Amino acid sequence: MYPLQSRTGDNRTVKRSGFADLPLHGGRVPAWLADRMTQLGTAIVESILLHYGHSAFLSRLSDPYWFQALGSVMGMDWHSSGITTSVIGALKRGLNPRASELGLYVCGGRGRHSRNTPAELRAIAESQGLDGDALVRTSRLTAKIDNNCIADGFQIYLHSFIVAATGEWSIVQQGLNDRSGLARRYHWHSANVRDFVADPHTGIAGAHQGTIMNLVDAHAAPAQGALIAIAHADPDVTLREVRHLTLPRHHDVRREDVDLKRLGAVLAVAYERDLKSFADLLLVENLGPRTLQTLALIAEVVHGTPVRFSDPARFSFALGGKDGHPFPVPLKSYDESIALLRRSLDKAKLDGGAKLEGFRRLDRFVKVVERQIEPEADFDAVLRHERAISPAQNGRTVFDAKRPEPKSGPQQMSLWDL
Repeated sequence: MYPLQSRTGDNRTVKRSGFADLPLHGGRVPAWLADRMTQLGTAIVESILLHYGHSAFLSRLSDPYWFQALGSVMGMDWHSSGITTSVIGALKRGLNPRASELGLYVCGGRGRHSRNTPAELRAIAESQGLDGDALVRTSRLTAKIDNNCIADGFQIYLHSFIVAATGEWSIVQQGLNDRSGLARRYHWHSANVRDFVADPHTGIAGAHQGTIMNLVDAHAAPAQGALIAIAHADPDVTLREVRHLTLPRHHDVRREDVDLKRLGAVLAVAYERDLKSFADLLLVENLGPRTLQTLALIAEVVHGTPVRFSDPARFSFALGGKDGHPFPVPLKSYDESIALLRRSLDKAKLDGGAKLEGFRRLDRFVKVVERQIEPEADFDAVLRHERAISPAQNGRTVFDAKRPEPKSGPQQMSLWDL
């Protein structure tokens, strides 16, 4: 059955860019991780803005695979629903104080924060000369589409609207299905605007749960003919373009979750003596292998193309996960990586971005290693190694969140020390 719909007043259409089904996770992000997520997330976004601009960042934000990889590289549990709230919260804390400088604003959030979205959008519109009513209408319409027009059992509880000073926007919202114990995240991008009521999403992800009522399915057009013009979107094209991420319920990271060849290239660059020396030259830094491993995966988040994010779990090998999967968060590498990124961003204002260019070259170098040397990571050996060096890296999880942070940890180890 296809209920009646209504077309937008300006005849524009919007296509959702993607969606993801995620196991529900409770609990809170401890302050020691939340603060670092804010710093690292801000540095990653700032790097993308400097290299590629606002439109490219908003496009990446609307890709469920890239978003999941971003949360993983920041130390969140690689597959959980908590990535959505935590990443959006970290970006809002880090970007909004510098919104006038960066030209990027994060509105809304979870629960009561989502209800502040209209007021936040109108304030931004007034300061930037944008159409506040149109932004608020878009915010409300996308929320209603995902909450009411897609009868998939998910009720929206998080709505975040990220808008550039130019008026371009991306929307990330998440719903809860009490019966299945899953969360579903929906992604939108204004660059995909076609029709709000005819296959608007660039993607929705989730396990098949049988036939659902979709009020914005293009196939609903025959039932709408008496009231509205028929949408012209080709459903076959839409299905080919959908970005649908379905993550498993198991909490631990398993070898089948990771592209071992890609991970092997990162580890080779970080730990093989000759490759490590050359990679250090690309960054002009004297880096330990563990920090270089982190930076190589961060560089891929900044510079990688969509095809590189098909296995978000791989990015948890940058900084582990707060619940200890695949290993505890290595605070030493985390802090060193933030410091190096911040120094590079600060120097970019003086040297025209020469220092930041090292991260792009590092990303390219890892891809060359992947193509030519074709290393494949020994998954079990990698986990044993990471857990062995965890004490030296000030490894930490939420289960020891009350433990005070050490002022300085032991000397960093490498594979050559084991």
